[in-house]
Amino acid sequence: MSGDVVNLRQFRKVKARSEKEKQAEQNRISFGRTKSEKNLTKALNEKAERALDQGRLDKSGQTTEDE
Repeated sequence: MSGDVVNLRQFRKVKARSEKEKQAEQNRISFGRTKSEKNLTKALNEKAERALDQGRLDKSGQTTEDE
């Protein structure tokens, strides 16, 4: 008739940890990017900015390539 004694405080902590881990997994899927992905995005943005700046006119009305 004797059952296992369960410490409710430890049970709650284990449950809370598992719920936090599930949430962390969802966040990794939703928001996580690797360092190489971040570097690639940064490089593409810089390249696009340079391409945009190449066609920009200076104050005298000439392109920067004509100088």
